[in-house]
Formats: sequence, C-alpha cells, structure tokens
Amino acid sequence: MKSKNKKRKVIITTIFLVLITIVICYLFIPLFSSLKFGLDLQGGFEILYKAESIDGSEMNQEKLTATYKTLQKRIDSLGVSEPEIILEGNDRIRIKLAGVTDPEAARSQLSTVATLSFRDVDDELLMTSDVLSSGVAARVGQDSSGRPAVALSIKDKDKFYEVTNSISQRSSGNNLIVIWLDYNELTDSYAEESSLCGTSGSNCLSAATVSQGFASDVIIQGDFTTEEVQNLVDLINSGSLPSKLTEISSNTVGASFGDQTLQKTLIAGIIGVVAISLILIAVYHFAGVISSIAMLIYAFLVFLVFWIVGGVLTLPGIAALVLGIGMAVDSNVITFSRIKDELYKGKSLSHAFKEGSKSSFSAIFDSNITTLLVAIIMFILGESSIKGFATVLIITVIVTMFTMVFLTRILLNMFIKTEFFEDKTRLFINVKKEDIPNVSKNEKVKKEPFKGVSFLKHQKLCYTFSIIILLVGVIGLAINGFNLGIDYKSGTNITIVSDEKLTKENLTEDLKKFDLEASSIDILSDETDIILETSLSGDTVKEVNKYFEDRYEAKVNIGVVSNLVAQELIKNAILAILASLIGIIIYISLRFKFSYAFGGVMALVHDVLFVTSVFILFKLEVSPMFIAAILAIVGYSINDTIVLFDRIRENIELNNSKKLTKEKLIEITNTSIAETFTRTIYTSLTTIVPIISLIILGSKEILNFNIAMLIGVVIGTYSSIFIATSLFVVLEKRNLNKPKKVKKIYTDEYEEKMVKGVNC
Repeated sequence: MKSKNKKRKVIITTIFLVLITIVICYLFIPLFSSLKFGLDLQGGFEILYKAESIDGSEMNQEKLTATYKTLQKRIDSLGVSEPEIILEGNDRIRIKLAGVTDPEAARSQLSTVATLSFRDVDDELLMTSDVLSSGVAARVGQDSSGRPAVALSIKDKDKFYEVTNSISQRSSGNNLIVIWLDYNELTDSYAEESSLCGTSGSNCLSAATVSQGFASDVIIQGDFTTEEVQNLVDLINSGSLPSKLTEISSNTVGASFGDQTLQKTLIAGIIGVVAISLILIAVYHFAGVISSIAMLIYAFLVFLVFWIVGGVLTLPGIAALVLGIGMAVDSNVITFSRIKDELYKGKSLSHAFKEGSKSSFSAIFDSNITTLLVAIIMFILGESSIKGFATVLIITVIVTMFTMVFLTRILLNMFIKTEFFEDKTRLFINVKKEDIPNVSKNEKVKKEPFKGVSFLKHQKLCYTFSIIILLVGVIGLAINGFNLGIDYKSGTNITIVSDEKLTKENLTEDLKKFDLEASSIDILSDETDIILETSLSGDTVKEVNKYFEDRYEAKVNIGVVSNLVAQELIKNAILAILASLIGIIIYISLRFKFSYAFGGVMALVHDVLFVTSVFILFKLEVSPMFIAAILAIVGYSINDTIVLFDRIRENIELNNSKKLTKEKLIEITNTSIAETFTRTIYTSLTTIVPIISLIILGSKEILNFNIAMLIGVVIGTYSSIFIATSLFVVLEKRNLNKPKKVKKIYTDEYEEKMVKGVNC
C-alpha cells in the first residue's frame, strides 16, 4: 500500500512537471518572436558620429542631448521602428536603424546640420536662428501663472521686434509665428500640418500667437507639461546651436544576410542545448532530466527578462546565451557531485540531498559573482557588440542563481519527498547501491574517484609547457604582430556571401572600378564566402554594396571604422581586461585570502596570454569579439578555479588549519582536486559541446569568438587544476613558515609589580 502511495505521488509530481514544460514550450516561440533583433540578425544600418559645435565651443552633455533630440525627430521621419540612439561620452552618438534598406538616404538625412526657422502661417521665412543668442538659446521657464513655458534668449532684438510687431498686427488666426526644425519646402506646410505641430511626426515645433512686438527675451507659453517644454527647449537649442556630425564608423548589413545568420546560430544553439541535455541524462539519470527541464525554464526566463528590459538581441547575445547555458549547468553539476559525495559516505538520499545542496552553495555563489563582476566591467567599458554580449551574460548569471540553484533544488526535493527514489539511487542520480557503505555496519567509504592521484606531482612539467607556448607567442608577435581586425586598425571590412565562386583576381578587378585596392582578401569556405579589407568613404559605401549584390547575387555586409574609433576600442579593451583582473583579485582576497587570489589571477593571466599566443601563431583575427571571448574566458576560468579553491578551503578547515604542515597542505590540495575532478570534466564538456556546435553550424561572423572560447575553456580547465592550485600551494607554503603575530591584549586590571622592600 505504501509503495502505491509513493508511485501515485511520483506520477502526480511528474504530470505537474510535464505541464510546466509544455507551457514553457508553448510560450517560447511567441516570446522569441516579440524580441527586438539587432542589425546583425535582421539587417539595417549602424553609424557612429562625433559631434562638434559649429561655433567652436566645447561639446558638452547638454548640447549632445539637444543634438540627440534632433536626430530622434529625423529618424521618426524615416519611418524606422524601434531605432537605437546611444550617447557615448560627451561627443559621440551611435545610431542603429534596423530594417533600413537605403543606408545612404538615412546617412544624408541624419548628418545634415540642424536648421531652425521662424515662419508665418503661409510658410514665408521671417527669421532664422541668427536672432537667438549663441550658447543656450532656450531654457525651461514659467509663465505668469507659474506653468511650464519656454524662455527664448534673443540676440538680435531689433530684428525680433520688427518681425513680432508686424505679425501682431495681422488678423486673429494669422498672427502666429511658426517655429520649424529642418523645414522642407517640398513637403512641409503649416496649412496641412497645423494639427500635427508639436508632435514627433512633424518638423513643426510650435505655433505661437503674437499679440505685440517684443524687443527683449520672450516666453512661449501654452498648455505644456514640463516634459513637453524640455523637449521643445532641446529641439530649439539643437537648431539654434547646430552641431557638426562627423561619421567615424558605420556598418551596413543586408536583410538576407541577417536572416541567414540568425537561422544558422539558432540551429547551432538548439543542437548544442539538446546535446547538453543528453549528457546530463546519461551522467545523472533522473536528476539529469530535472536539470534539462530547469535549463529550458532558464532559457525562457533569460529571454523573458531580456524582453522586459527592452534589450536588443544580437549575434554576440545569442552566443552569450548558449555559452551561459553551458556555464549555468555547472551549478547543477556542482550540486549533483556534492549529493553523490554524501551518498558515498553512506547517507540516505534525503539527507545527502540536504547536505549536498548546503555545501555546494558557497562555490556556486562565489563562481557566479565573479562571472557577474567580469560581465559588469564588460558592459561599462565595452562598445556595441561587447556591450550586448555583457548584457545577456549579466542576465544569465542572475537567472542561473534562481533556476539552476533554487528551482532545480525545489523540483528535486519534490520527488525526493515522495520517497520513491530512496532505494533507487542509481535511477535518481546514477549512484549504485553497492557503492553506498552501510554506516550501521561500520563500513568505510567504498568509492573515492581519483584517490591517490598526485595532480601536483608534475607541476614543473606544466610550467614548462605553458612557458614554451607563451614564448612561441612572443616570438610570433615580434615577427608577425597581431592580425588586427578592421575595428582595431581602421578601414573597411566587406563580407560577401554568394552562390557563385569568387576569386581574388575578380574581386581585385572589381575594386579597381572604384579606384580601390584591397589590403587583404580572405576566402573562408568553398570560394563562396569572402572577407576583403579596403578603405571606403561614406559616399561610396552604397555604390559598392549595390555593385557586389548585383554582380554576384550576393549577401553583403560592409563595416567602416575610423582610426579614432580603433584607438578608443584598443584602449577600452586593455582597460576592461585589467579592470576584470583587479576586481577578481579584490573579491577573492576578501572572500578567501590573498594566496588564493594570487593563484587564481596568475592562472587567468596565463589563460589570456595562452589564447592570445594561439591567435598570433595561427594569424587569427583580433576583433572586439575576440576581446569579448577573452573576458568570457576570464569569467569561466575563475568560475572553475573558485570551485576548486572552495573545496581546498573547506578541507583545510576540516583538517585543523592551525596545525597545517607543507606535506599536509599538498595532500589536502591533491585530495580537493580529486574530489572535484569529475565535476570539472563534466562542466568543461557541457560548455564545450555548444561551442563546437556553434563552430560547425553557426555563423562565421562569430567563428573566431567560438575558437577563442574553445581554446579558453580547455586551457582554463587545465590552468585551474594545474596552475592555480600549484601557485596557491607555493605561496601558502611560505605563509606556513611565517610566525603569527601575537596580538596584545589590553585590560582594565593592573598587575601588582613586586619590588623588594616595598611589597614584602
């Protein structure tokens, strides 16, 4: 009877879990479809401007905001849905226009100097922005009733009086001064747009009634809200103090190019996730099924959060998500490994689950926090694609802590409480009954994987191997230097994907028609996928793009980067890596101690230099996505290392750290590596699988990113086990020899000093 109750509970719980899975799958497609996609996934046009004041004054945040308002109004007239306008620093504006099919028309409309004009109801020009004061021509003010109003600062008071006095004498309804921004004689008319004046769809900013002539500063009043007044002030200032926009980089992606990229990446991602699920189920049986369902919920929640915050999903973002899934599974692997450890000690399944969940939390928390730290640094210092990668990585870390830690444990606990799996540990988590000792019979631990293996024995050999690779990298750097991408050396990158076979000779001749010369032409696959580098100006981008599309029936992507942007990207890349390393040193020193931080950070430096050396040796391109990969490797590698350090710290405390000897330290470190070795291999495997899937089936635009990640995960696993731990031991050995400082204890009690002849 009791067995039937257990089965009934399992069936009910399983049905509940299946229903959740069905609902998630049902909602997944509409949620994904409602996301905003970046240029690389749907095509469009991106441009980065450097803004400068025409009058030579300094460009500050206030003037940049005014220019932003003008550009926003111009973009509205282009009919672009959900454009992105991003202010960068005090003098840069990045504009992303997804879905734009005529980049040249968009470029022309955006870069034109803002023009403010004052006209009558018949559209006759009355005044230009010359009548307004330079600097801040408009500001937020109040009318006589205390309501929000626009205060205009007048420079040419004589001209202003002449115009306002003349308009005031006209009949009611005609005594208006209409303020226009970028008035177009062919399309704009107050008679037709009077009802739209002041809205985002019109160049008409305001129509003010004039009752008398004014020879002083004036107030434009009406039924305005504070927000409306501020918007009008910004627009007037952008027109009265026009800024010059200099294009410093651009990127044009064809719609079909973007669709193909999205399709390839999604297929690669789905295959990678399915492969991870199969591995989890093979290794952990029923617990693996629970982890796979949690992984599905995790992916859904990442997209949901991304949709809620209004994020724009890009190619690097999808790569971060697939990578994040592999790293998120690590949280489950750590917990499952701990549960198995407790079962091998002879504890019951329910007790092993409780203790394993508790002991695994600190490692999961610290490893995710360090990854989050790196992601935040990437977001602050990164540009464009790196920022998108960082955004998804931040969300994945937060969602990981909820789904892969708390939700998985709740689901597992639901089944454990049924008591159905209490004597079915192999079915539940792949632990054989015969491997569980009977504590009541004083049986000892039967299974201790990798016990007795000396991982630190060959540390000199590991050092030698790493030093040789790094030296070869240094020699390669001295001879060949870095193979810098367009983003870091400036110029134009043209990617052409065609069904026809393309040759370097034909493409060279094609470029000569535009008086251009390619600095490099790389054939990627089957002579149908080519990347060539040259130097294009903004005026010829459209012409070249159309030529290649027509000539080869090709999908074309063109990116233009100025030297100014290249220098800025290099500086930010170096800052991001250094800031990540410093942040990790501080965090680990606070959570552990400096000897752990030293070993961990030196291993990270090793990983960064190792991957960089491989890229130098094989002349792989160094681009912003390579830097994103390096930072992701830093986050991943320290994640791995912290799990090891957490076990070392725990075992040192269990073995009385006060009486620690050098021999005991080495023994504990080897034991800790052995205890976490299986988990380390499984985690690396679940991370590598989606990366390999992306390399084989994914888009070539992130090929180098995935190659860097593959090398980084492998070498990060190696450095966590053999470099970080051995360096920790080296430093900790020295600390063992140092005498501990004796703290002086001060009390309020006075000791009696014995003086012969006085006290006695």
